[in-house]
Amino acid sequence: MEPIKLTGSEWSVLDCLWRENPQTVMQMVANLSKTVGWAKSTTITTLRRMEEKGLVHCEISGKGKSYTPAVEQESAEISETKSFLDRVYRGSVGLMMSAMAQRQALTREEIAELREILAQAEKEVEK
Repeated sequence: MEPIKLTGSEWSVLDCLWRENPQTVMQMVANLSKTVGWAKSTTITTLRRMEEKGLVHCEISGKGKSYTPAVEQESAEISETKSFLDRVYRGSVGLMMSAMAQRQALTREEIAELREILAQAEKEVEK
């Protein structure tokens, strides 16, 4: 399967659709105006381009159009995370965590959460 590569604008649209779908054009216009400050024309143009790329599905009913995501959220997140790790940290989670820890960018709660995640991952590896 080919990795999913999304622009920032495409992430904004898909995030909106992952939260609630289907959505009409006017719902998308209202939601994206609130979240990213887009004008109606920007939203419509972005949706059209994303439909051409196969990132969203469009259904015409009567005079209106409604949209649903054609990309699964989990697949996009996994692809984007791998791309980020490869680009910035040469694919190393350890290097990323080291950078975060050295910059004191982690709270106690985040460290506890990471410990839980690692403990669960260790259990999975032992199976």
